[in-house]
Amino acid sequence: MASTANESLLKKPDNVKEEEEESTTAAADTTGGAEEEDTGAQIAPIIKLQEVAVSTGEENELVLLDLKAKLYRFDKEGNQWKERGVGTVKLLKHNETSKVRLVMRQSKTLKICANHLVLPSISLQEHAGSDKSCVWHASDYADGELKEELFAIRFPSVENCKTFKEKVEEVAKSHDKKSAEEATSALEKLSVADSKDEEEDKKTKETTPISVSADEKKEEDVKKESPAEDK
Repeated sequence: MASTANESLLKKPDNVKEEEEESTTAAADTTGGAEEEDTGAQIAPIIKLQEVAVSTGEENELVLLDLKAKLYRFDKEGNQWKERGVGTVKLLKHNETSKVRLVMRQSKTLKICANHLVLPSISLQEHAGSDKSCVWHASDYADGELKEELFAIRFPSVENCKTFKEKVEEVAKSHDKKSAEEATSALEKLSVADSKDEEEDKKTKETTPISVSADEKKEEDVKKESPAEDK
């Protein structure tokens, strides 16, 4: 009898079960409707961004060399090497002037850490006995003003360092040869101009009549007017 009484107490009335089932069904219907509902509204951005063309200054230049490297500069005050950045070093040839410059930018920020012309006087040497790095002097313009810098560059491999060194020396020699040819051409033009001037002066002297002074002319007139002496 006791167990039967307990079971009857634990059982829920039928009306309570129906109310719970209805509330559960309503909640499910509400959730499903919320998931399936699509308002179709489109949110426009507050600020419209326009594409802006970024100029690097390299648009009119031909890439002769493009290698990954790490660049250092020598700090005279601290008497030590300081890292300038890790990035890409390029040799760029201008399409109009044919001048070649060395440019290096940092990988992430694209900040210029080296920017100078490759002149005939440039000389690259092996740095500290390492066949992966080399050093050179240059008048650099990376900081917005010309400064004499001592650079050191290190490459991941010996092959890249060798390629860099050979290409820079090749450019320097070509500029040296071109400068010599221009100087020779200028001297030839100058010598031709001097010879032309000499010829013109000679012709001028030949065609210009010899001027006679007033006294000499008067003396000749007197001789013509005076009677000839009897012999």
